[in-house]
Amino acid sequence: MIYVRSILFALFLLIFTPIWSVLCMLAFPFLSPENRYRFIGLWNKVVIWLLWHLCGIRYEIRGMEHMKAVLNEPVVILSKHQSAYETIAYIALLPKQLCFVFKRELLWIPFFGWALALLKMIHINRSNKQTAALSVASQGRKRLAEGKWIMLFPEGTRTPTGSNKPYRKGGARLASATGALVIPIAHNAGRYWPKNGFLKHPGTVIFSIGPAIASTGKSGEELQQEVEGWIEAEMRVIDPSAYQ
Repeated sequence: MIYVRSILFALFLLIFTPIWSVLCMLAFPFLSPENRYRFIGLWNKVVIWLLWHLCGIRYEIRGMEHMKAVLNEPVVILSKHQSAYETIAYIALLPKQLCFVFKRELLWIPFFGWALALLKMIHINRSNKQTAALSVASQGRKRLAEGKWIMLFPEGTRTPTGSNKPYRKGGARLASATGALVIPIAHNAGRYWPKNGFLKHPGTVIFSIGPAIASTGKSGEELQQEVEGWIEAEMRVIDPSAYQ
């Protein structure tokens, strides 16, 4: 049944995504940036709903009170990155408009990337680290000033379950330079939608949201180490068998 459900999910995306992208491109000239975000976020909500009811991938959110306590504060979110699931789920589930930092190649994906290009996100050229860092710093300041939260995956790419890559410092440096709070998120989405995996395995994705970490008086390096320590320790709480 996993194969059948995964095939049906893929077929749904193949049909639904181009239709929704065209609707976005038609509607966006008449919508404010905030309403564009809400409009395109309906796609995310439908996909998360379908993953739950078709593929059996449920979710549990722990620590949402940490976000609700700082809704009016500038925040940089630094998240574990294991799957495509969390990139879809965050827009559908988190209580604030997010500005993702992502590689510019995503904009070249037909339909999906075209709709993404119409949103105020931060897309970078990862082949040029200096230009990418400057882009995150300059655009990140603007988006924080607009009241958006910045979302980054400090590992830079999806990592297999039970592993991690050295965390990059760009998000922590942005928070340190702007005085923004940092909210860390750990999750185990890779258990059920693995990196580059076609099959969707039933189970419950646990999102664990940590308390906001103050950046005042801390260097980007110090902040990055604090965030990495919390996320990787929490991963061993929510998915202990992966680290045995």
